[in-house]
Amino acid sequence: MNMFVQLWKSLYSPKDIARFRFQGIGKTIGYVFLLTFLSILPMAYYLTTSFVEGIRNTSALLQNELPSFTIENGQLHSSAKEPVHIDQHGFTIIFDSTGQVTKEDVERFNNAIGLLKHEAVLIANHQSQYYSYSAFPDVKITDKDVHSFIETLQSLLPVFIPLLFIIIYLFASASKFIGICILAFFGLILRSTLDKKLQYRHTWIMSAYSVTLSTVFFAVMEALQTAVPYAAFIHWFVSIVVLFLAMKEVPSSRPHNE
Repeated sequence: MNMFVQLWKSLYSPKDIARFRFQGIGKTIGYVFLLTFLSILPMAYYLTTSFVEGIRNTSALLQNELPSFTIENGQLHSSAKEPVHIDQHGFTIIFDSTGQVTKEDVERFNNAIGLLKHEAVLIANHQSQYYSYSAFPDVKITDKDVHSFIETLQSLLPVFIPLLFIIIYLFASASKFIGICILAFFGLILRSTLDKKLQYRHTWIMSAYSVTLSTVFFAVMEALQTAVPYAAFIHWFVSIVVLFLAMKEVPSSRPHNE
């Protein structure tokens, strides 16, 4: 059966998920990679566009809006007496050499860059990265150096963006496989409760398809830019319920059968 057909059936049919338990482990691994790839596309798209837009806006604002500054001895120095807050096309830049703004203040924005007293904060599609100035204790950095670095970064975007996508994909795939392995152990517990003759191999394959509904749901929510409360709980609850329903479709173990 085609993997895309399997994906579709896994959204609504526990009976088909139960039937998939006899297929090869290699095909199931391929399915997990496909499911992970499709699930990260919305996040990768928004993260990439936010990053590119942020780099472009920062380059322009460094030249036109922000005061001259230096980063030395782990601190940001400038002549500004109060924080500078700039909003442009849904992207926010916060410049604060006074120490009044914290990284938690920057994290309230969807897409932002904060040049703070002791660190730089990058927020892209709610994903946070922190860069402490103390990591470069013997280096003096000026606004001209930062502008030059951003120009270099812009020229490397055709290489950096695919590399970023690969890194996201690898981490997401590893996380998905770990989650499936844990879910498969739950399957072994359910096996005894439901009196089913299943091996770990079977519960692992069924678990790989049982996470489809939850994975697709959160991918759609990501595409719609909609936050889901208690996301981890919902993911595990839905996955366990689907696995439970699929295992109920497996014939019960009987003496001298199979």
